[in-house]
Amino acid sequence: MFRVVRITLLLLLLIFVSGTTWLAQARSTDWNNSLWVKIYPINGDGSAASRRYIENLDVALFAEIESFLAREVSRYGVSLERPVRIELGEIIDQQPPDVPLANSRLSIMAWSLKMRWWAHRAASPQDSPAPDVRIFVRYFEAREGARLENSVGLQKGMVGLVNAYTGRRQIGSNNVVIAHEFLHTLGATDKYDPASGLPRYPDGFAEPELLPLFPQRFAELMGGRIAVADQQAIVPSSLEYVLIGPDTAAEIRLVR
Repeated sequence: MFRVVRITLLLLLLIFVSGTTWLAQARSTDWNNSLWVKIYPINGDGSAASRRYIENLDVALFAEIESFLAREVSRYGVSLERPVRIELGEIIDQQPPDVPLANSRLSIMAWSLKMRWWAHRAASPQDSPAPDVRIFVRYFEAREGARLENSVGLQKGMVGLVNAYTGRRQIGSNNVVIAHEFLHTLGATDKYDPASGLPRYPDGFAEPELLPLFPQRFAELMGGRIAVADQQAIVPSSLEYVLIGPDTAAEIRLVR
């Protein structure tokens, strides 16, 4: 009898969590109200330089993301003055679980569960109430030849993990990555070739009908880069050179 009661309670809890998750995801793309996005800085490499940098972060450094989304939402005919409201959280002193190297469905699912649980434990002490979307940004010193791990955005749990460089020169490109992962939390998919990193034609191009096709003037946000030649693309220096394409707009329900 006790076993039946326990299983019933677990099933009810699962139904409640699933329903709450579905409602949160649906509300995130109805574009009726502002979404509250909170950014939590993390010292990714443990260096004193990165620590000094994140201690001096200001929410104004992320204002470009708000203005970019307001511009793009308006371009698709949605009347919402401030679709996203960004807040800067306190420094998180613990590291998130490592993203799995193996690209297997099982390992990714396991990491997703760990990440969502870690995000809840790490951020909850400073969140009351919880924001709509949590973006954890790990900062690393910008050193010659250094490469960052891929950033990740999860629709389930609406959590993002961004790897970023310190330094004022990197602010614009960091904001591009943060905006990209934020759209993942709303259900947008990548539109680039994972092997080459090149934007995929046509949905990964900002202006796929441009003649001549190259060079493109903008990057499609989920395509990630500006295609300047057939096998060449560059990372945009800021969101000034980025658009949300129609396929991405449909995924996040700007177009219905």
